[in-house]
Amino acid sequence: MNDFVFQNPTRFYFGRKQLQHITDELMGAKTVMIAYGGGSVKKTGLYDRIAALVEGVGARVVEFGGIMGNPTWTKVEEGAALANDEGVDFILGVGGGSVMDCTKAISLAARQDNAWKKHWVRFEPIIVDPIPHGFVVTCAGTGSEGNGGAVITNEKTHVKTGKDYPELNARFAILEPELTFTVPREQTIAGSYDILSHLMEIYFSEPVGDALADNLLEAAMRTVIKSLEVVLEKPEDYQARANLMWASSLAENRILKCGKNGLFQVHMIEHQIGAYTDCVHGFGLAAIQAPYYRFIKVTSALMTWQLRRFAINVWGINPEGKADIDIAIEGIDALQAWTEKVGAYRTLGELGVTEDMIPKIARSTTILPMKFCKLNSDDIEILLEQCL
Repeated sequence: MNDFVFQNPTRFYFGRKQLQHITDELMGAKTVMIAYGGGSVKKTGLYDRIAALVEGVGARVVEFGGIMGNPTWTKVEEGAALANDEGVDFILGVGGGSVMDCTKAISLAARQDNAWKKHWVRFEPIIVDPIPHGFVVTCAGTGSEGNGGAVITNEKTHVKTGKDYPELNARFAILEPELTFTVPREQTIAGSYDILSHLMEIYFSEPVGDALADNLLEAAMRTVIKSLEVVLEKPEDYQARANLMWASSLAENRILKCGKNGLFQVHMIEHQIGAYTDCVHGFGLAAIQAPYYRFIKVTSALMTWQLRRFAINVWGINPEGKADIDIAIEGIDALQAWTEKVGAYRTLGELGVTEDMIPKIARSTTILPMKFCKLNSDDIEILLEQCL
């Protein structure tokens, strides 16, 4: 197990009837921006319920909607300008990962000049106090409610990037599984695949072995796989929705990353796919996840060993009488079969990637210093061509 420092200042309110805690958390706030996405929070009446709670503590509400699935820096700047013009002293993000990421970025950009270059390009330390913020989570997927990461797309430079800054952790996060009952099927699938991908990328990082982290990650992966299958049959199954929501938070609130390197190479590739196509993040991951592991399966004995363990402990592959590499391949095949079974699989072509984009995506992808394998831009280009 690697050395680590664990820090998470966010307070999590999980379960039924948790919205009432908004009044506890916002005491003293004077002007609260409610940030949201495409408008479903208004159709369901959730926006009005939350606005009433905010006004109940004597605060004025400032509305900021229209946050897109892959939030752009232009949208961040728009929100930061509004926050400054209206004297916002608290931001309440209501939605899924895109809303939460955009909220965090707004909270910093409103207080920091030239924030994109300083904190999303050069990754400089934060030396200002971002606007305090909190979340009401309506979709399980990114786990953004539990960290300080904000993945933002600069549509002018075709760069999609982010970094986990503890200073951007939310003050609180409200997780009511029932709020996810009305999430559209496609969004539920994409979000759940994002959870699984987060868990896998932590799992397939060093160190490997019978460590506490790997055992916990295997349990979490099995839970996501089973829970999504249940939800697709019974969208209002509370326990399955609750499992997905908490697994999402656990995957990204730093707990399961403790002791692991947690290098997210699949995410780095997908981020650039998204930067060029604006595709749904979870489906972008699903297009390259199994092909990626198939591509690197023999890059080291450690990778083969961990893929073998993944096959046996997550997918239930019988190892008797089989070589390690064959077991590993069966596990990758099981992942691909499940990806197709739950409706997550798309080719890159279906997601909008064209042949001329592939070299640009490959050469703009961040290459992480993974010990399992040493990829280069040419490798990523080959992988992308195989997924087209």
